[in-house]
Amino acid sequence: MTEIIKAAIPMKMRAVGGHPSKRTFQAIRIELNHELDVLNDSIDTMIDLLNPGGRLSIITFHSLEDRIVKNRFRENENPCICPPDFPVCVCGRKSKGKVITRKPIVPTEEEIEENKRSKSSKLRVFERC
Repeated sequence: MTEIIKAAIPMKMRAVGGHPSKRTFQAIRIELNHELDVLNDSIDTMIDLLNPGGRLSIITFHSLEDRIVKNRFRENENPCICPPDFPVCVCGRKSKGKVITRKPIVPTEEEIEENKRSKSSKLRVFERC
């Protein structure tokens, strides 16, 4: 199976990121387990379960996950759907808290040296108000 995947990918693309079947099997796993849907659907619930001042920290390992976390945190911080030119909010949606990490926390060179798998990780934090 891995040799079929390897043969299907152009030689130029093979040099990037290890064995080409690695990403293929990752994509299959993510789709079969509905990992992105579960992440997207559960963030609001996790925030709702926090006590005031409680923090939700999520570590992501690839850009699809990170985009979901960043957007869900941002939407919970500023849920207003009123047009920007409205002088007063009329939708009634209230902020659930604030994003603590505007930019994600990434591993240091030392940490990557000690743990190679941490290289792609990003930490984002949301605090309930």
